[in-house]
Amino acid sequence: MPLTVGLREIEAKDGAHAPVRVLVLYPSKTEQRSETFGRYTLEAARDGEIVGERMPLVVLSHGTGSTPLTFRGLAAHLAREGAIVALPFHTGNHRDDNQLAHTFANLENRPRHVHAVIDALHADPAIGPHLAADQVAVIGHSIGAYTALAVAGGKPTCFPNETPDHVARAVPVERDARVRAVVLLAPASVWYLREGSLAEVDVPVLLRSGAEDLLAPPSVHASIVERGLPHPELLDPARVPNAGHFSFQSPFPPEMTRLDFPPSQDPPGFDRASYQPVLAAEVTTFLRRALAWS
Repeated sequence: MPLTVGLREIEAKDGAHAPVRVLVLYPSKTEQRSETFGRYTLEAARDGEIVGERMPLVVLSHGTGSTPLTFRGLAAHLAREGAIVALPFHTGNHRDDNQLAHTFANLENRPRHVHAVIDALHADPAIGPHLAADQVAVIGHSIGAYTALAVAGGKPTCFPNETPDHVARAVPVERDARVRAVVLLAPASVWYLREGSLAEVDVPVLLRSGAEDLLAPPSVHASIVERGLPHPELLDPARVPNAGHFSFQSPFPPEMTRLDFPPSQDPPGFDRASYQPVLAAEVTTFLRRALAWS
């Protein structure tokens, strides 16, 4: 019987801060059904049996004011391949709660959310026993890529407009030694402009940027990553022809696909639906190699 996608919902405790809502996808053999989250639908087996041992954990960090459900296709693919995939809603910076967008607090909180999610899943009595302790990756889109770099050793600096006193300063983030690989999609990386900001990022990095990205132009954002990483041999970079900033996301439902909703739109000549299996295959191949995931 082919594997299905299991689904659980948990909360990751973030110390004295607000908890983080997390959807968890994983390989299962329980029959799937349509699960609805607002306007998004996911075929999954809610609280289905977990199938597999020593599986990698992949945390997916969404963009500012967005939702991890925009990557539901990639997440489901990875779960069917045998990974446990965590989809956190970054508290204060997701579609339904975006009060911390463009703030120092958000830059500080996001990497901490990832630490909390990793902790929560390893401690979870149902999921934890199925995880490999040393196989964790983070996939980040847009500011989610900022987040992924921060937990992999990056040292970001905020801009004056992001602090209450209008003074630029280092963002206090901590590396998570459990993170062994990162995937950066249409990265927003200007917080790593300072020389040496990425000098401690020494894990394999898959970088995919849109050649026609007008929100995070690769000539700026991808170039910061490419120049700043200390081990270019660990970097797999590419600019995807005709792709825009949102072209890496799953296609939106028909009622959301309209000209006045930019995330649903792509530059002329780009077929988002056709690109999804290409992206999924590249990410899977990269993670299998980087994490020694068999």
